[in-house]
Amino acid sequence: MADNPSEAAGDFPVNDAQCDTADFWPIIPAGGAGTRLWPLSRASRPKFLHDLTGAGRSLLQSTADRLAPLAPGRLIVVTGQVHEPAVRAQLPELGEEGLIAEPLPRDSMAAIGLAAAVVERRSPDAVIGSFAADHVVGDEDGFRACVQEAVRVARTGLLVTLGIRPTFASTGFGYINVGPALSVPGAPRAHEVRRFVEKPDAERAEEYLRSGEYRWNAGMFVVKAGVLLDLLAEEHPDLAAGLRAIAAEPQRLGEIWPGLTKISIDHAVAEPAADAGRVAVVETDFPWDDVGDFHALADLIPDADGMRVVGDPGQVVAQDASGIVVPHAGRIVAVVGLDDVVVVDTPDAVLVTTRERAQDVKAIVDRLKAEGRAELT
Repeated sequence: MADNPSEAAGDFPVNDAQCDTADFWPIIPAGGAGTRLWPLSRASRPKFLHDLTGAGRSLLQSTADRLAPLAPGRLIVVTGQVHEPAVRAQLPELGEEGLIAEPLPRDSMAAIGLAAAVVERRSPDAVIGSFAADHVVGDEDGFRACVQEAVRVARTGLLVTLGIRPTFASTGFGYINVGPALSVPGAPRAHEVRRFVEKPDAERAEEYLRSGEYRWNAGMFVVKAGVLLDLLAEEHPDLAAGLRAIAAEPQRLGEIWPGLTKISIDHAVAEPAADAGRVAVVETDFPWDDVGDFHALADLIPDADGMRVVGDPGQVVAQDASGIVVPHAGRIVAVVGLDDVVVVDTPDAVLVTTRERAQDVKAIVDRLKAEGRAELT
């Protein structure tokens, strides 16, 4: 491991990743329904199982590929039981011990915490990292270099997050208030975290962007497995005890899991730990997107004369039109004279909206559920 604090993160070759992260276990929580990408993303087949960018790999597979050089054979995916067959089909290399299937959703703290408890029993001093299954990351070498820095900081006993450089004044992300630099060898971009901030209004988001003191919170955390569970025990002792009990006796999963507190890792651990001065952030510069809606997805797809296509371009005919089309019903989709349109064609549902209103797609899903038509969601 490099010991020079001034050494740039990019100077660590990816070939050395395994040596520098031999105690590192990546965790991929694969949950959620991606409702703003309906009707492409459904509860039965959420966005992380789709190849949205034309990479030839689903978002889940791309996430696993990105992490593999850091921890060969040490990846753990946590997903719902309903998605277990699809996840195993996409990542057969996980084996029996590499996949944890939740009986029902209990939010991110339970999912990540159970994987941490499993790792803690295997290797008490191991460092874990949690990375969502449905994000898109550019400059993967840069990403891995940042994770290496985070692992070095996590070995000191801190909870570490990766802070994304904001590219615009987003009201859709939480923020990290970055404090003074830390002096951790091999982690030149590590800083203290003053606090986590909930999604701001537009005016506050502009202030954060102008100040240069804030980063987007992408929900990527790196920490010793035991430290995470000890921090959780301080705030939610029953939840921590339940997770450790399941790790010790996996056959009790169905008995204990339904009674666990449903809470996010941000609220359960990250925010109170930041208030206590026990959280660090590694500032990152790699491109990142959570593909939250069709507006965001359109920016990730190559532009062909103004039209972006997720799927077979031969199934789209566009004339004096721009936007994004998802032709997944096996028929031609024609768009004429419309700007910034969103058309998603699936066998049982068709969505037509604009990129500007893409965030509102979730309301359609909520309405269908309220009308008793959950089979469409």
